[in-house]
Amino acid sequence: MSELSKEVLDKVYEAVEVARATGKIRKGTNETTKSIERGDAKLVVVAEDVTPPEVILHLPLLAKEKGILCAKVPSKEDLGASAGLEVATGSVAIVSEGEAKKLIKAIEEELK
Repeated sequence: MSELSKEVLDKVYEAVEVARATGKIRKGTNETTKSIERGDAKLVVVAEDVTPPEVILHLPLLAKEKGILCAKVPSKEDLGASAGLEVATGSVAIVSEGEAKKLIKAIEEELK
């Protein structure tokens, strides 16, 4: 997975926020893992600053295996905030995109 540009990062955070408000998201590694395994996730967002990294190491691989879009963001604090949490989170899965459909499409185009 390559480094995301600032624009794409902003789109990823925005997609999480919009999906939180108008669709459905799953927060945390366990919920994200379940969403990927069930094939429910439309976009998986993983924070790079999770310690130990083994906690989230399987998520990008699992997402790739299931053909689900996966984006890495630098900060679990920012990810938690965009997911509407007062705490940091290592990963978020967008299960129902709501009004974030176009944003997710744009992110997908950027990541190809």
